[in-house]
Order: sequence, then C-alpha cells, then structure tokens
Amino acid sequence: MRLSRAAVLAQAKAAALDGVRRLNCWGSHLTDISICRDLPNIEVITFSVNGISDLEPLHQCQNLSELYLRRNNIRSLDELFYLKTLPRLRVLWLAENPCCGPDPHRYRMTVLRNLPSLQKLDNQAVTEEELSQALVDGVEITAPPARSGVENGWSESTASSAAGSTTEPESELSCSLEETTKTQEELDMKPAPRDKYSSFSPQETDCSCKKRNNVLNAILLLMKELDAEGLEIIQQTVVRRLQAFQKKELQEE
Repeated sequence: MRLSRAAVLAQAKAAALDGVRRLNCWGSHLTDISICRDLPNIEVITFSVNGISDLEPLHQCQNLSELYLRRNNIRSLDELFYLKTLPRLRVLWLAENPCCGPDPHRYRMTVLRNLPSLQKLDNQAVTEEELSQALVDGVEITAPPARSGVENGWSESTASSAAGSTTEPESELSCSLEETTKTQEELDMKPAPRDKYSSFSPQETDCSCKKRNNVLNAILLLMKELDAEGLEIIQQTVVRRLQAFQKKELQEE
C-alpha cells in the first residue's frame, strides 16, 4: 500500500503526540521524504524497502538517533553529507543500496569516517579499531552529491577524493613555510624542521611542503576559534589517526 504525504505526516504527528517519536514507513513505496523537514523532533525513522534516493530532508531531524534505510535507491555515499550534521545518530542501516558498491570494506570505512559517532552500522556493532582504520581507509565526504556521474555507489566527486588530485591551482598552495611557522609560534607550538622533506627531489619537496603547510596553517588557524569541547574532539581524532598510522606501519614491517 502506497502512503501519501498526508498519511505519512499524520502517522508522524500521531507518533510524536504519543511520545514515541517514531516513524515507520517500511515498504510504503516512498520516493519523496521531504516531510522529514517538518519533523525536527523525530528520533527513530524506518524507511527500509522503498525507493528513496535523496537524503537531504533528513538533515533537519536533529534528534534522530536511529535511521533504517535498507533496500532503497541511494546511489551515492555522498548522501552521507546530509547525515553528518545529526549529533545524536547512533544506529544506521544502509545495506542493500547501490551506494554500497562492490567493495564492502571501503563502503564501511567511508561511512564510519564520516559518521564516527555511530555505534551500529548495518546491524553490526562498530568497534574502536574500525573507527581508527576508517581514518586511513575511508573517504572523507565534504560536499553534497552532484546527482550525476554515479557508478558502483561512488560519485565522481567521491571517486576523485579517493584517488587524490594530482593538479591543484597555485593559489591553493600559496601558503609558505614561514607563514606556517609564524602561526605555530603564535600557538606556542614547536615549528616543523626545515629538513623534513630533504629526502625528496626539489620539485617533490616544493609541492609537498606547500600543500602540507597550506593544510596545516588552515587547521592551526581554525584551532584558535575552538572552545575546550571542540579541542577535545580534535585531540581524540588525532589520537585515533596516529594509532591507525602506527598500526599500518607495523603491518608493513
């Protein structure tokens, strides 16, 4: 039976009035979930076995803690962009969607890299080891889906991020080592040694230093704007990423 927008809204409002704050539209032939924009207090949504492809309306559901989207038509993992702003999301079931692609490990690592607060993904508990590994193996999603060029669950933008760009505008790499050192001194941090990249060729050193210093300078400047809670989150992320790199180095040895 196909539920109309009015029927879905009536069901959601009834659930909210009962204090349940759950919406169950399993197998309802839904393709449009724009009604979610009107449900900021909903906590549990079941949209499994439908034809949903666009998750944008869900970013309004700030109290959402559980989301079930198994067997829909979600074609790109870039749709996760809209879930990254949900602070209470702990359970996500996304399996059996085109966005899962042919590589289960890459899929799971990418989801966890972008949603590190998840406790359960596809009915499987998330471990600390996975969260650390996701920082290395997962793809960071920084923009909403383009709605085109999607193949095997990976949009052109996500695939580009995974592969890494080999050419960047000079303006994006204009930060000098001196500027980065100045920022580090302002934050009472030890400047990076100038011989850090001495093992590379001059051309590789120039490109690597510019890109690294540009990123580092941006991060250091943004840190000035963070409060204690924000800095703690940064610290936890850095610790996990260092652990992942150390584990990778041990495996290579």
